Amino acid sequence: MIRVNPRISLDESELQEEFVRASGPGGQHVNKTETAVQLRFDVRRSPNLPDPVRYRLERLAGSRLTQDGVLILVADRYRSQMRNREDARERLIDLIREAAAPPPPPRRPTKPTKGSKERRLEGKAKRSEVKKMRGNVQD
Repeated sequence: MIRVNPRISLDESELQEEFVRASGPGGQHVNKTETAVQLRFDVRRSPNLPDPVRYRLERLAGSRLTQDGVLILVADRYRSQMRNREDARERLIDLIREAAAPPPPPRRPTKPTKGSKERRLEGKAKRSEVKKMRGNVQD
């Protein structure tokens, strides 16, 4: 079990890892080893995700989510397959934690105070004076 937070844990069997060849520098090593990891997690069919977290995760995933609701994370930052595996899992856990956080309450609109209005108008007046001084010099 992978612990995301005190209420959410993922079963290892829910994650599918596929190893592919990474791009970028590395010479012959990168051309013959499969170090990049494609981590797949089925968001819609996961029994361990509460519905509100599932909906927020789908919105957060964006283009990384397929039509079928499978989240695909590609990790090829490191030259080691194990480090890329860990990186992909950490990124998945971070994404789920972000989705598990409740959304902030809506902002209550407030009116500017009398003092803030006065300060704003004073600043505008000062700026106006500065600009008036830039005019042509008259003899």
